[in-house]
Amino acid sequence: MGLVRVINNEGHFHAELLNAGTKLVIVDFTATWCGPCQRIAPIFEQLSVKYPNAVFLKVDVDQCAETAAGQGVNAMPTFIFYRNRVKLDSCQGADPNGLEVKVQHYYGSNESDESDGSVVGHMDLSSFIMNAQCECLNESDDHNLEHCLTSNNGYLQSDCDEQLIISITFTQAVKVHSLKIKAPPEKGPKNLKLFINQPRTIDFDMADSNICVQDLLLSPKDIEEGNPVQLRYVKFQNVQNLQIFVKDNQSGSETTQIDNLSIIGSPISTTNMGDFKRVTGKKGESH
Repeated sequence: MGLVRVINNEGHFHAELLNAGTKLVIVDFTATWCGPCQRIAPIFEQLSVKYPNAVFLKVDVDQCAETAAGQGVNAMPTFIFYRNRVKLDSCQGADPNGLEVKVQHYYGSNESDESDGSVVGHMDLSSFIMNAQCECLNESDDHNLEHCLTSNNGYLQSDCDEQLIISITFTQAVKVHSLKIKAPPEKGPKNLKLFINQPRTIDFDMADSNICVQDLLLSPKDIEEGNPVQLRYVKFQNVQNLQIFVKDNQSGSETTQIDNLSIIGSPISTTNMGDFKRVTGKKGESH
């Protein structure tokens, strides 16, 4: 099987998820009698070689009926994506292109974690950001928030003056350990105020006058190297949205620039082996 690991039973499945830590895990729920499963199996094998920092698992739904039922699998092939024992996404059917698109999407943030020595025990929470619910006040039309949340060489820039309010909404409650902000030393943010779980995006008057959860002072070295800046972790244990008020920048220039913003932490919900019951699933095939 090469780099694809075959799961033997329920305990083996959860042990592999636990051992993977913050690495991306892709699980192929398959069956020997399923034609599409057999056709895409060599593609899944190739992906395991192409994306070596991810963990690729194969589960035979007949041999591991408990695992398949516990994960809600009712058609084959089904591919489920996990990180930190949390289910991120899934797709059904033998669609090589669609499968690789999802692998690339979730692998990207994990690959950067592997290479930059991120905080042990935590991960880049980009997979848990609800992009449609995020916004930024005073962003430039040409250089908006989305540019700094991805690694596509864009950047976020303020418009009328140096201040920004960045509102990030998560798909589920998370614990936030640290922030990584990469920016030019002269234009990067300096003084920040952090707010959590606001009912709506605060305005600049509120941001300036309201009591925040934490104030941050960033140094030029912090932003030039994009080092993790640790937060008061005990204050960020149940975060559904995070709002960052950028008060000023390093040089007092009229515009603030952020090349990349990463939020490091961990989801609160994790897969619990005790939640699953033994159920015999029906055979089904996705065409």
